[in-house]
Amino acid sequence: MKNRDKTTRREFITKTGLATAGVALGASSLSASAYNQIAGANDKINVGFIGIGNRGSQLLDLFMDHSDVRVAAFCDIYEPYLLRDRNLVDPRYIKALGGQVPRMGETFPEKVERYADFRKLLDNKNIDAVVIATPDHWHAIQMIAAVKAGKDVYVEKPLTITLKEGRAMVNAQAETKRVVAVGLNRRGAPVYQKLAREIPSGKIGKVSVGSAFRINNMYPDGIGKLKPEDPPKNFNWDMWLGPRAYRPYQFNICPYNFRWWSDFSTQMGNWGVHYIDAIRWLMGEKAPVAINATGGKYVLDDDRTIPDTMQVIFEFASGAILNFSIFEASSGGLFQYGEVELRGTLGTVNAGENGYRLRPTNSGQFQNFKNTLQAEEYNIKDTQLPDGSSGDSTGNLVSNFLTCIRSRQTPLCSIEDGHRSTSFAHLANIALEVKERLQWDPEKERFTNSEKANTLLHYEYRKPWKL
Repeated sequence: MKNRDKTTRREFITKTGLATAGVALGASSLSASAYNQIAGANDKINVGFIGIGNRGSQLLDLFMDHSDVRVAAFCDIYEPYLLRDRNLVDPRYIKALGGQVPRMGETFPEKVERYADFRKLLDNKNIDAVVIATPDHWHAIQMIAAVKAGKDVYVEKPLTITLKEGRAMVNAQAETKRVVAVGLNRRGAPVYQKLAREIPSGKIGKVSVGSAFRINNMYPDGIGKLKPEDPPKNFNWDMWLGPRAYRPYQFNICPYNFRWWSDFSTQMGNWGVHYIDAIRWLMGEKAPVAINATGGKYVLDDDRTIPDTMQVIFEFASGAILNFSIFEASSGGLFQYGEVELRGTLGTVNAGENGYRLRPTNSGQFQNFKNTLQAEEYNIKDTQLPDGSSGDSTGNLVSNFLTCIRSRQTPLCSIEDGHRSTSFAHLANIALEVKERLQWDPEKERFTNSEKANTLLHYEYRKPWKL
């Protein structure tokens, strides 16, 4: 297992004693009873992992970097992942998916319990926290069950597959008071943390437009066209489907390509929520009041059930707008630098996890003002991070989550923020499906001009699963 050269944010806070002093971001009052559920501040945190395929294995790696973590249990529906043995993986998966199949082969100093059913893992009283990295349609059921079982939770993005699930998860966290962190990793990026302090205070003036995109040229074959078949014998297909309606197994659905099937995920959810979360955070916006989406399956002749081309405009009550585009049948970028763009009256910022560039604006038609704002370029590699953070944004989220387990603070990405940012993806997908400009009430979380759209806020789970 690789070693990290730099002190992580978690280790820095622990060493300096800031965690128990309540100095970290999002501090709340410390609950002694909650704190003492872990026997002592120096004891290991027993962590269980639900879903240890591609993303789950990446998170396992990051959690194992921490000396105060004990890997206590695994749960997966694919036996080779559960046993951590790549030699048992279907060769067809390895050939088709390559790097999306984890290397595995880790060694653990203590026995790790193995479960094929997440409910049995949650019944284990010795587990303090769980990491959920299953497909999107499982997150709500598993997270709610976990907090009700007394576990703290790190849950991957996108938080949900429906908007109604997100509010149910927020309510479950509020009722149980468990620590829940959401893996929207730009919340852990020092570059975005810096801009989140500076842009709302007027760094580039009043911001009227935020933009981002996802470009991935999948022409000509996309995810291919295949017929149903029997799953591998060591793959529990019925459990993988969970609350979704039964359908036969198909090779280009899982274990990774579910991202292109609307029943299980979308690219608005997979990639869109990352960038949208960053933009709405920097702009200080909570939720849109109107959504307009265009697009479709225009180019690729494959089995996907989501668009290969899509553009969305979100309107805020403040008068600002957010643009997001998905182009999966072309290549190239829309910005000269970075992954998001914010346009203000005094300047434009293009930012990514490694840095940002600020360009002062010029006076426009009929205007003549002197802009004193200077061009600026910020690169994280040239910067000494003041709080001991690493440049690994997900690593910082993991470190922060472990700190919050002991301090009972609110994580860098709270369940409410995870829900609000994921909601944008659902609103966009619904607007595209009903082909209307939708008006949205962010408090009631209902559409005000389309009952058809309101019927798409959730779906009926397959028995015996319940929200």
